[in-house]
Amino acid sequence: MAVHQDSFRVRTEGRGTINITRQVEEVVVASGTTTGTCHVFQHHTSASLLVTENADPDVRHDLETLIARMAPDGDPAYRHDMEGDDDMAAHARAMLTHNDLTVPVGRGRLILGTWQGLFLWEHRYAAHTRTLTVTVHGE
Repeated sequence: MAVHQDSFRVRTEGRGTINITRQVEEVVVASGTTTGTCHVFQHHTSASLLVTENADPDVRHDLETLIARMAPDGDPAYRHDMEGDDDMAAHARAMLTHNDLTVPVGRGRLILGTWQGLFLWEHRYAAHTRTLTVTVHGE
């Protein structure tokens, strides 16, 4: 079984989602793997990864609304606010979601559903540069 690993960076514009399917797919294609798995890991505690709807942006907007209810900015119960009102909320949102994803690979491509895409979810208001590592295992 071969292993291929590469990293890339994504510049966010602040809170919201960025479709990273193309960048991850490029690593899969470069690996030469036809059948296996693709693991994506993001190296930060205030962002996360998700597989979700890639056609209607209202889905991602509604997910933002939902997670804001679960981890609101500026909650007076938070002690950690060194970087502003969104600081602890961003950490909580990342904890409630995922910092990694595993997707099957078949015929040299990611195997995703028709309406699925891979997204980096930035939980901070300010722009950040996020680093992701993609590891492809397979034949």
